Amino acid sequence: MIKYNGKPVEMGHFPDGTLLMKEEVTGEREVTLTWLFENNEELVALYFLTKHLQAKGITDIVLQMPYIPNARQDRVKKPEDIFTLKYFAELINSLQFKKVVVLDPHSYVSEALFDRLEIHTPRKNVEKVLAKLSESGAENILMFYPDEGAMKRYSGMFDRPYAFGIKKRDWVTGQILGLEVSGQAELVAGSTVLIVDDICSKGGTFYYSGKALKELGAKEVYLYVSHCEDSIFEGEILKGDVIERVYTTDSILTKESERVEVINYE
Repeated sequence: MIKYNGKPVEMGHFPDGTLLMKEEVTGEREVTLTWLFENNEELVALYFLTKHLQAKGITDIVLQMPYIPNARQDRVKKPEDIFTLKYFAELINSLQFKKVVVLDPHSYVSEALFDRLEIHTPRKNVEKVLAKLSESGAENILMFYPDEGAMKRYSGMFDRPYAFGIKKRDWVTGQILGLEVSGQAELVAGSTVLIVDDICSKGGTFYYSGKALKELGAKEVYLYVSHCEDSIFEGEILKGDVIERVYTTDSILTKESERVEVINYE
């Protein structure tokens, strides 16, 4: 979904499948475009809309893009690999936005490729979740980061005890076989645990994290991710009772579940 100053932009189609777009410009000097990623066609629509606004004399355009599309392709390993993130960033940079606002980027490569980037950390979002858990009666809330990368990225944001995971993988298939809890693991028993990370696909890492925490005596386990793909519905998280509830933003999620709560990101 693309929003123009908070209002969803309608995208129709001609019979040949190409975009049919109309947007009235009413004299604004500064415009905010918000892109909540759903599909790649929206990139074309964003390009057309930005060019339309610039043609009308609007040069101060802010792009709010909490989720960075193509962020998973942040490196190339083989000659045939196409560095889609790099080329996507070049296209966004060519539109000369006043600034590009993103939430919790997937990697430092993303941060380096975009011009005039404003990065929002998930700190305020996680604090909202912590407040909700406290209001519901949760005590002794322990933070859990599913790997060392997440631990380094987030542990300094919160003045709370934490543990972190060390994944066990089948290095031939890449499949996660389990997870070992490290750090302040002795605090897990009897605690309410909040797992924090940037992105969730099917959620295998978080499922195994939750299992390991429950085996150590965690009372309840919750999950916060800044970006939650619809593929979470294909995994085990929402099917079992390992994770009580998932908190996320609407940066990329389009489906609904009683066990997934969308919070307004900041």
